[in-house]
Amino acid sequence: MTHIFPTYQQFPMELVSGHDWYLVDQAGHDYLDFTSGIGVCSFGYSNDQIQTNVVAQLGKVWHTSNLYPSQLQDQVADLLAPQGMLAFFCNSGTEANEAAFKLARKYTGKAKILAFKNGFHGRTFGSMSLTGNPAIQTGFTPLVPGVEFAPYNETAALDQINDELAAVILEVIQGEGGVIPADVDWLQAVAKKCHDQGVLLIIDEVQTGIGRTGTKFAYQQFNVEPDIITCAKALGNGLPIGAMLGKKELAVAFGPGSHGTTFGGNKIALAAAKGVLQQLTPAFLKTVQAKSHTLLAALNKQVADLPIVTQITGLGFMIGIHLTPSVKVAHVIAHLQQQRLLTLSAEHNTLRLLPPLVMSESDLLAGVQLIQTELQQQAASVDSLVN
Repeated sequence: MTHIFPTYQQFPMELVSGHDWYLVDQAGHDYLDFTSGIGVCSFGYSNDQIQTNVVAQLGKVWHTSNLYPSQLQDQVADLLAPQGMLAFFCNSGTEANEAAFKLARKYTGKAKILAFKNGFHGRTFGSMSLTGNPAIQTGFTPLVPGVEFAPYNETAALDQINDELAAVILEVIQGEGGVIPADVDWLQAVAKKCHDQGVLLIIDEVQTGIGRTGTKFAYQQFNVEPDIITCAKALGNGLPIGAMLGKKELAVAFGPGSHGTTFGGNKIALAAAKGVLQQLTPAFLKTVQAKSHTLLAALNKQVADLPIVTQITGLGFMIGIHLTPSVKVAHVIAHLQQQRLLTLSAEHNTLRLLPPLVMSESDLLAGVQLIQTELQQQAASVDSLVN
């Protein structure tokens, strides 16, 4: 690649086509995909409903300005937003978090936001300023002022929630940060403290949302009530779309001229999102839950007790295999690619698994077998070096 900025450390194959939950490279090799394009293509690469919706919209109009009403936007918002919430459509998760940041400050009239160490909310200036990873912020200071950080999953964080804050933003599962789920009691305590202090609770569901954990949104499994939800990634199954969802009473702060986007709510992306949400039914989510239990059981049986594995974390189809420092996760990923299995990494030497929600149980188990074999070989190599 000679004509683009080298902002990514890229793998040695180009993926040129796909089918079901497989991707195909330029040499014609099929790869079993345990990445979903970093949690994006939950319905795989040949979904009839999504393709039908997009092709039908392509024959009408691709783009209109948001100066005109769009019934398609309203239909998708109705399918997406929890009762009592409104939607603002944008193009990505980082834009959704930027919108949430702005709305929280404008509605409350306060500037301070509390975020969490090890969290990730995007790479534009507002969302990067909310991201609790100094490596991502290096070289881009000064950041947006008014952001403080608290320890995730620790009761000490509750002491930092007070009425001076506009909002608290968090992930129910820290994805980029190592696939670390929130403790249920802790998250409920954070939510209660926010509501008691008049602080808005923003839940970033960019990676955890749209069925990834077995419910439409992950927070629904934790019995908390957010004021604002951000989502993107899997919403368009590969077409760029994000959304900020907020309680209706917040609309007084987001009137005409307060925020905007040229491409947000694009009709092609919305057509894909409608196809996703039409299929995200209670019955479908039950199958996701059942398959995820099978997947986690297999990992716990075949992988968890290997000497180079410290723990397995996650929920639904969002799983982290935490490796000891003796093994580099990048080497594991490269070796699995040679076996035609695509996986991801996350912070703290974590092998991250984000399979498409539609993947068959047999292929999920086939992927686990490949991971087991690779980690057994890595463990044997470590053992031979030690001895």
